[in-house]
Amino acid sequence: MEEIYRNTDSAASKEFEKLLNTEFSKSSANEGDIVDGKITKITEKVVYVEIPGAKSEGMIELSELKALKEDQSLKIGSKLSVAIEKLENKDGDIVISREKARKMKSWKLLEKAHDDQEEVEGNIYSKIKGGFIVDVKGSNCFLPGSQVDLKPLKNIDYLMNKPQRFLIIKCDKVRGNVVVSRRAILEKIRDESKEEILSKYKEGDIVEGICKGMTAYGVFFDIDGFDCMCHINEISWSRISHPDEMFSISQKQKLKIINIDSETKKISVSIKLLSQDPFETKINNYKVGEIYPAEVKKIMDYGLFLSLEDSLEGLCHQSELSHSKKNISAKKLFKIGQKISVLVKEIDMDKRRISLSYKDTLKNPWDEFESKFPVGTKVVGKIKNVTDFGLFIDIKDSELTGMVHYKDLSYNESEQDLEQFAKKKDEEINLKVLEIDKAKEKIRLGAKQLMPDPLDYFKDKKRKDVITVVIKDIVEKGIKVSPDNCEMTFLIKKSAIAVEKEDQRVTRFTKGDRLDVMIQECDLAKRKVVLSVKMLEEEENKTAIKKYGSVDSGKSLPFADLPSTLKKVKNKKEKEEE
Repeated sequence: MEEIYRNTDSAASKEFEKLLNTEFSKSSANEGDIVDGKITKITEKVVYVEIPGAKSEGMIELSELKALKEDQSLKIGSKLSVAIEKLENKDGDIVISREKARKMKSWKLLEKAHDDQEEVEGNIYSKIKGGFIVDVKGSNCFLPGSQVDLKPLKNIDYLMNKPQRFLIIKCDKVRGNVVVSRRAILEKIRDESKEEILSKYKEGDIVEGICKGMTAYGVFFDIDGFDCMCHINEISWSRISHPDEMFSISQKQKLKIINIDSETKKISVSIKLLSQDPFETKINNYKVGEIYPAEVKKIMDYGLFLSLEDSLEGLCHQSELSHSKKNISAKKLFKIGQKISVLVKEIDMDKRRISLSYKDTLKNPWDEFESKFPVGTKVVGKIKNVTDFGLFIDIKDSELTGMVHYKDLSYNESEQDLEQFAKKKDEEINLKVLEIDKAKEKIRLGAKQLMPDPLDYFKDKKRKDVITVVIKDIVEKGIKVSPDNCEMTFLIKKSAIAVEKEDQRVTRFTKGDRLDVMIQECDLAKRKVVLSVKMLEEEENKTAIKKYGSVDSGKSLPFADLPSTLKKVKNKKEKEEE
C-alpha cells in the first residue's frame, strides 16, 4: 500500500482510482438537495438517517427535532425529509439538516405564492419593533404594524396565535426576508363588497344610514356596511359649527345619494337636499327695508348670524350693531338663542346672502342729538381719550362721542394745550358744537369758541395804528409780544424789528420790555394781525421828512456830522492795524 501512494502512476494506482470513481458515480446525492431519508436508529442525543445514494448515514441532533416539535413522531423505519449540507465532512460523514429542509421547502412555496399573488395562511405569534412575526409554512415572516388592519389597531391580542390569511407583498431571497400583509386581504374583501353595494344604488336614491363618526368637516354614515360621508355644507341649509350639534353616534338618518365615484369607490350623500331650498320657497316672505323677528344662532368676531325662520339665516355685520359704538363686540350685546328684531338691508339671490341690521331698528341718536344740540349750542362732556391731534369727548346726556381738535382748544392754537386739558380728564368741561356730520357720524366740538376772543382788542383798530406791547419771549426768528389787555401772542419777525439790517438783532431786546409797534395788517375775518417795529420807524422817518423838508435837515447843527466822522476814524484805525 505504501508503494501505491508513492507511485500514483502505477497500474495498481490507476486501477484503484477507476474503482473509486465508479463507486462515486453510483451516488445520486448532491449538496443542497432535499431528499427523503430513512430513520435507522434513535439514541438519546442523535437520530441516524440513511440517505439514498450516500456512502454513509447522516446524523441529526435530537435537540433540532425537539425545537421543530417533531421528536414525538419519530420511529425507526419512518421517512424524514432532510437537506444535504455537505457530502463529507473532515470525519468522512455526510452532514444533513431537518430545519434547513423545512425552510427550503417553505421558501419555494412562499416564492410561488408571491409570484402568483396567492393567499397564504399563518399565525401571528410574536411582537417586535415596527410590527409582528408570523409563522407561514414554517418560515418566519414580518408583518408591519400598518398592514395588520384597514385602520390602526392599539390592541391585536384577539388575532394572536390564530390562523389568519395573508398576502406576500415582498420576497427577498438574497436577504431571506419575507413581508406579509393582512390589510391587503381585507382591502380585497372590502373592494369586492363595495362593487356589489355600489351596483345596488344610483345617484338620487334615498337611503337610511347609521352615524358612525363625526369630524369638523362632516359626518360618516354606514349604509349596509359601506361607509359614506356627508360634508358639513350638505347637512343643513342653515349654518352649523360642528356636526355634533345635530347628530350622535348610532343615530339613524335619511340620506340622499348625490355622487357615486366608481374609481375611488366612494359615495357622497346629502341631508339638506331632502328638503327644498328656503331661498326658493321662503325668501319671498321677506322684503328689503322691513323689520322682522330673528333668533341669534351664532356669534362671531365680525358680527352674528340670525335665523329668520327654519333653514333661513342672515348676517348682521358688526358695523350694523350700534349707531354710536363702531367696533363693539357682538358677544357683549347678545347671547345664543336671544330673540331680537332686525331690518333686512339686502337680499342677494346669486350669493344666497341676507344682510341684516340691528341698529336700524333702534332710535337713531344722531337725529336726537341734532335736534337737541344743534350747531352753535353749548354741551358738557368728559375727556374720553387724548391723541396727538386732539381730544375725544363723551358728551353728557348723549351716547355719542365728539372730537376737539387741538387748534380749537385755545386761541393760541398750540399743541401744548393738549397737555393742559389732559390734566382735566375726570372733570366736566364746557364745549361748543361746531359741526354735525350724520353721514360720517362725526361731531366737531370747540373750547376756545366759548372763551373771549383776544382779537376783539383789534375791533376798533386799523392798519398803521400804533399800539404798545410787552415782550413775552425772545426766539431765534424774532420776538413774541402781547398788547395790553390781550392774551394773544404775536411774533414780530427779525426783518420787521428795525429799518437798518445791523439793528435787526433780537439781543437788543429784553423780556418784559414795553415797545411801541405799528399794525401792519389787520384782517379779523381771516383772523390775521401783523405787527411791525420797522414799519413804525419808516413812518416816523416819513413824518420827519415831511415836517423838516429834507433828510439833510439839521446837518448844519453842531455835532451833526459826528456819527460819520466817528465812523471814518474807526475805519482808519482798522486799516492801520492791518
